[in-house]
Amino acid sequence: MITLRQLRYFEAVTRHLHFGKAAAECAVTQPALSQQISEMEATLGVPLLERGARRIAVTPKGEEIARRAVRILGEIRDLTDFARHGGGVLSGPLRIGVIPSIAPYLLPKALPLVQRTYPSLELQLRETQTGALVDELAQGKLDVVLMALPVRDPAFDSLPLFVDRFLLASQAGSTASVAGFASPEMIPPDRLLLLEEGHCLRDQALTYCRIPRSEKVSGFGAASLSTIMQMVANGYGVTLLPEMCVAVEARDARIVLSRFGEPEPQREIGLVWRRSSPRRGDFEALGRLLMAAARPALDDDSPLDAGAAPAIAPELARA
Repeated sequence: MITLRQLRYFEAVTRHLHFGKAAAECAVTQPALSQQISEMEATLGVPLLERGARRIAVTPKGEEIARRAVRILGEIRDLTDFARHGGGVLSGPLRIGVIPSIAPYLLPKALPLVQRTYPSLELQLRETQTGALVDELAQGKLDVVLMALPVRDPAFDSLPLFVDRFLLASQAGSTASVAGFASPEMIPPDRLLLLEEGHCLRDQALTYCRIPRSEKVSGFGAASLSTIMQMVANGYGVTLLPEMCVAVEARDARIVLSRFGEPEPQREIGLVWRRSSPRRGDFEALGRLLMAAARPALDDDSPLDAGAAPAIAPELARA
C-alpha cells in the first residue's frame, strides 16, 4: 500500500526534477526521500522515474500517477479543511493567490474591509502569475485564487465577481490620444507594450488586438504595469490598461486614456477553487467583500453578479 508521504515526495520530485530540491521542500534528507520513492515503485510494480547521472525524467506511467497524486493531495487538504472549518464563515487560515494585475489595485481597498468584517480570518497572500497559481491551487498549496476567468479545468469551480474593462493608454498628443474612440486597428503590433510571457493580461491584449502570438510585437516585456505605463508616458508605445488600475497607474499628465468602441475589450474577474473544497460558503462571502471593494456602490448583500463593473474613474470623463 502506497502512503500519502510517498505521494507527497513523488509529486515534489516530478515538479522539481531534482531529488535535492524535492527533499529540501519536504524537509527530509535526500536518501530518505529516494528510499520512499523506490518503495513506492516496488509497491506499484512499475518504474516512475528514469534516473540518469545528471538528470531525472518521469516515465509515462509516472506522469499519470503524478497527475493523480496532485488531485489526491488536494482532496486530502480539502478533507482537513472540512474538519477544521465546520464553524463560522471565514475563520482560521485562508491561503489566497492573486495575479499581479489585480493585487496592488484591489487588495489595498479589500483587505481592511475583510479584516473588519471577519477578524478571526488569518489571510495568507501569494502574488504571482496565473499558471503558477493554478498549479499551486491544484496541489493544495492555495485554497482559492483571484484571477481573470475563465478557468477550463473541470477540477475547479469558479465564481464570477465583476467585469473590468480595458482602456487604451497612450502618450498625450500622440495620434492615438486624439482619435476619439479607440479600435484594435489603431494599434500597430510593434507599438503595443505588453507584460512579459506568462501574464494573462498579455494574452488578453494579443487576443483583442487580433495579433497572432507568432507576429512581431514590441520587444519590450515588463514584469509590472507600472513600468509599462512609464514607457507609455515617455512615448515608447501604447498599452491596454484595465480600468481597476487607472487610479494608480494613470496619474501621470503625459498619459491619455481612451475608451474602445463596442464591443469593449474586458476581462471577467472571479474566484477559483478546487471543486472538492468544502469552503464554497467562505469563498462566496469573500467574493461579496471583493465586489464591495471594487465597486463601493454595490451592496454587500446583493447577489453575486458577473456583470457588475467598477465605477468609471473621473479621469475618463474626457474619453
